Amino acid sequence: MTTFSLSKGFMRTLMFVTAIFLIGGISEVNASATRHYTFNITLQNVTRLCHTKTMVTVNGQFPGPRIFAREGDRLLIKVINHVPNNISIHWHGIRQLRSGWADGPAYITQCPIQTGQSYLYNFTIVGQRGTLWWHAHISWLRSTLYGPMVILPKLGVPYPFAKPYKEVPIIFGEWFNADPEAIISQAIQTGGGPNVSDAYTINGLPGPLYNCSAKDTFKLKVKPGKTYLLRLINAALNDELFFSIANHTLTIVDADAVYVKPFQTNTLLITPGQTTNVLLKTHSNFPNATFLMMARPYATGQGTFDNSTVAGILEYEHPSKVHLKKLPLFKPTLPSLNDTSFATNFSSKLRSLANAQYPANVQKNIDKHFLFTVGLGTSPCNQNQTCQGPNGTRFAASISNISFVQPTTALLQSHFIGKSNGVYSPDFPYSPNWFNYTGNPPNNTKVGNGTKLMVLPFNTSVELIMQDTSILGVESHPLHLHGFNFFVVGQGFGNFDPNKDPKNFNLVDPVERNTVGVPSGGWVAIRFFADNPGVWFMHCHLEVHTSWGLKMAWLVLDGKLPNQKLLPPPTDLPKC
Repeated sequence: MTTFSLSKGFMRTLMFVTAIFLIGGISEVNASATRHYTFNITLQNVTRLCHTKTMVTVNGQFPGPRIFAREGDRLLIKVINHVPNNISIHWHGIRQLRSGWADGPAYITQCPIQTGQSYLYNFTIVGQRGTLWWHAHISWLRSTLYGPMVILPKLGVPYPFAKPYKEVPIIFGEWFNADPEAIISQAIQTGGGPNVSDAYTINGLPGPLYNCSAKDTFKLKVKPGKTYLLRLINAALNDELFFSIANHTLTIVDADAVYVKPFQTNTLLITPGQTTNVLLKTHSNFPNATFLMMARPYATGQGTFDNSTVAGILEYEHPSKVHLKKLPLFKPTLPSLNDTSFATNFSSKLRSLANAQYPANVQKNIDKHFLFTVGLGTSPCNQNQTCQGPNGTRFAASISNISFVQPTTALLQSHFIGKSNGVYSPDFPYSPNWFNYTGNPPNNTKVGNGTKLMVLPFNTSVELIMQDTSILGVESHPLHLHGFNFFVVGQGFGNFDPNKDPKNFNLVDPVERNTVGVPSGGWVAIRFFADNPGVWFMHCHLEVHTSWGLKMAWLVLDGKLPNQKLLPPPTDLPKC
């Protein structure tokens, strides 16, 4: 098993190897049935924006180490907790077929790993290839605990596009000068909104548009006339992002580790939780310029976002060693902060590849139809307390007007051992009370609280409409479903019309994802097949909304056959 230590010599070597992976890309990963990793959770001093802080890291790295694997590989990742915080890690987008114990969300599929303890995440990558990522899944620790997962096709299986010259993971994040755990703790205590981040980052670096950050700039050095595969990941805590590279066109080829029909764009939108693979074709001749790659937020509500821009530099390698500082620097033009029209047009272009090798197996016969409302609201302030939410209330967020209460015992374990009483109730509301969801809100905007699960028999085909609400203003919500991919068969604005809107659903080549943005003031329709037994979290990937309760869980029961049942828990499953 590969074990990482934290000696200075090793850290220098690790940074050198990391730079090779980052700039040089991925040429080959040796074929292997099982891959071993060790994640040491440690405290590390990191400096950005001329501010040094001690933060939680994996193996002393920020962002964390890259995981490389192939479709069909088994991963054994030992996570050892050396910090005072409880820890759990989620392998975002991995389906975890019958291996829900390895999914990672704290108090959903496992109790967190306590200080001085460890846990071996054990899972196999089945039928997936592309870019995914891993991150902490407890409180706001994923602000520093995250990293890419690169899943290559099986040996001998080519990409459905020309093989790129090199591959480069690019992961967007947020930097807080303060401790994010203290920020969300204060917000929960006061009932108000949390402080925003101080910068966005590209591969952990804020870039030259922030004060005191010129030296902390991600630089992508390229050769003329080559095609690069950029593996983009949005690990930002609370913000959807527009991204563009000046004077270059991007070809979208993959979304959430699923191939799509290629299309070209100058700018893309990526929500927290999503991944997008793009082909970057460099100019055939050496240009007399360098180019900024930039990302800034797409924000539709009054919530928490940092209205600033992160930049990296794309520069061409030139054999004559031209002095790059003398070259002009071009900037891309990004959409405005609330450009919902661009967001809608971009998402409508995403289509599954839907060919013989990679079919789009959209569920046609639906067993269960659901409509969930998603949005913000308020809850009463505690007695003898002054709250900072609207009109002295507390901010709350909900799905179908239920703000999720995190249990103190893991849901999956409670279900498996048959002791769910007092932990959760299996009566999540099938459909919320109707009102004009995107019009004037009703007088009563208070949300209920509870730990409720939606129970599905094995092999249930599901259609779910997720409807935004206007209770505290319409807003886009990126919803992530654990344990499944789903097809995005439709979306629109206003209130979903069950008589008219399904007639326009795309059941031929809809995009297949694990995270989708519910349009601001609109709805999105998804379909999935509940063929994976276990408890599966679904939540907004804007972390502030998850903290306020915009989350729920599905319980998929065992099937009748042995290979349709959840496997027993591992012996080292953490205890609460």
